Amino acid sequence: MEKTIFFNDAEVRLEGRLLMASPKQAVVITHPHPLYGGDMDNAVVTAIAEAYNREGWSTLRFNFRGTGRSSGHHEDGIGEQADVQAAITCLQNLGFQRIDLAGYSFGAWVLTNWSRSAGDHPHRIFLVAPPVAFVDFTKMAIPGLHSVFTGSLDDLAPPSRINLCLPHWHAEARLNVIQGADHSFWGHFQTLQREIAAVI
Repeated sequence: MEKTIFFNDAEVRLEGRLLMASPKQAVVITHPHPLYGGDMDNAVVTAIAEAYNREGWSTLRFNFRGTGRSSGHHEDGIGEQADVQAAITCLQNLGFQRIDLAGYSFGAWVLTNWSRSAGDHPHRIFLVAPPVAFVDFTKMAIPGLHSVFTGSLDDLAPPSRINLCLPHWHAEARLNVIQGADHSFWGHFQTLQREIAAVI
């Protein structure tokens, strides 16, 4: 069962939900844009968590600063990078030795920028529907990038634009395109879960 937890970074107190399925491996999951209604209860975030749970991983999904019961205020993806680090530190303090990072939409963008700032880190990164048509992801490397998932009908994360970026992001990363899915993945959550579980 998931339990609500709170953890801190230097400035804010963050609300999360932790499900313990393994004492050694866990994933941090980041949510879509909070100014457009995104939070840790988003259906895609939940689908990512369920995919990891089925593979025996513990999961931590959390609200960025200024969202839900997390303190602070929205900081355009900058302060949110500190939130990611706080979530990683929380899991490390709980004894987890292997930690993946998975983000959807705005959450994917935050993970991308966190990874570039962190440099040579040990975490695998999974991006779901990175909104390359909405914000500038640039063609710089994304250390740790493992896989990208998007829908064939996603106008914010179109496969064609992601394909152009992928060789620059990480030479070994894979793009997984879910046919018929748009940015919300409505009606395709189970397919998304299967695709994620297959590459974990």
